[in-house]
Amino acid sequence: MAGLEKHTPTPLDITVHGASKVLEISFSDGATFRIPFELMRVYSPSAEVQGHGRGQEVLQTGKREVGVLDLQPVGNYALRPTFTDGHDSGLFTWEYLYFLGDQQDKLWIEYQERLRQAGVERDAPMPAVGGHGCASHSH
Repeated sequence: MAGLEKHTPTPLDITVHGASKVLEISFSDGATFRIPFELMRVYSPSAEVQGHGRGQEVLQTGKREVGVLDLQPVGNYALRPTFTDGHDSGLFTWEYLYFLGDQQDKLWIEYQERLRQAGVERDAPMPAVGGHGCASHSH
């Protein structure tokens, strides 16, 4: 992932709302977003979710009630959340968090369409398989 571009707004305030399961983030350009943990989890930028190329994405299900146990800063450019389902390998850059917040309506529609095409319910449990099968990660 490249570093911040000069025009990328930076966060001024980040609040984890455990009860409502949203990350509230205010940016330097005045934008404030409330990003649901579920959206962050199903669109995690990790290879475990995104695969290693277009068409290799792993459809995430059963994440409606996912929470955030921990939120670690990574340098001055990203956050690494630890979700209650154990997922902790996604690095959410400021740019990606801005994208998730700004595009969340569109992303929800795309997610629901992917679920429909796969014939899977949003709350269906994830298949019990060990990872996504690539050797580039260790747990």
